[in-house]
Amino acid sequence: METNYHVPVLLQACIDGLNIKPDGVYVDVTFGGGGHSREILKHLGDKGVLIAFDQDPDAQRNKIDDPRFRFVDQNFAFLKNNLRLLGFKKVDGILADLGVSSHQFNEPERGFSTRFESTLDMRMDKQGELTAATVLNTYSEEQLHRIFGIYGEVKNAKSLAKAVVTARVSQPINTLAEFKSAIASHIPKGKEHKYMAQVFQALRIEVNKEIEVLERFLEQTAEVLNPGGRLVVMSYHSLEDRPVKNFIAKGKVRGEVDKDFYGNQLKPFNVVTRKAVVADENELVDNSRSRSAKLRIGEKI
Repeated sequence: METNYHVPVLLQACIDGLNIKPDGVYVDVTFGGGGHSREILKHLGDKGVLIAFDQDPDAQRNKIDDPRFRFVDQNFAFLKNNLRLLGFKKVDGILADLGVSSHQFNEPERGFSTRFESTLDMRMDKQGELTAATVLNTYSEEQLHRIFGIYGEVKNAKSLAKAVVTARVSQPINTLAEFKSAIASHIPKGKEHKYMAQVFQALRIEVNKEIEVLERFLEQTAEVLNPGGRLVVMSYHSLEDRPVKNFIAKGKVRGEVDKDFYGNQLKPFNVVTRKAVVADENELVDNSRSRSAKLRIGEKI
């Protein structure tokens, strides 16, 4: 018996949000397993082009054999320059699905998940020098306090930072087991999973400079999108969603919208989604990670 393929709500919202023209040029800046890219290609004609970015070597295994497809082995912070190298000054749509791919979470040696005993790596770009272990073993107590507090929103960030600095004097913290041992007395009972997820989020954001990269990317989107082109961004926590929401609404990641001499607003986008699009109940059952997902869409003026 033939079964119909059900496209998840958020994936369908991404595709609808791009408002794809068959002969347009589109960019998927977070290629990962290639799910979004494959869906975009279904809507492109023979003259359409899809450019995918991913700095993770593992993502290259998922490259799509299609003449309309181009793969860029780079971080999307370098969006504009790489598009120009490919001969594209302007594009018709940009999609970003932020956060860690399921593949990265499921590979124990990558160190992204608290489910596996492993070394504390967390690099999305395996060529990068900074690892989570390096952060824990070399950053000052003040730096760790800031990272845990701001990036992880950890309530006892100050005492957690102190525990790390104290523990590493006698032994470097290189593995998940060593880290848990060092901070055991600071992990709230009954909330171990949520607490460690917050701490890991903080380390991952620092290792990959995720907020800085996101801000650089957003600023470039306004330069490379054609008028009427769409920016579609899915984020997974408030630290990502806030600058995305601000940029689409005001053309800046923070602060108020700029105005000209006559008081007219100078902003590059019109807001397409007044409220963020979120997963429905069916998608939450199929994919628990979608619970925190927020999708926002802007259209270039």
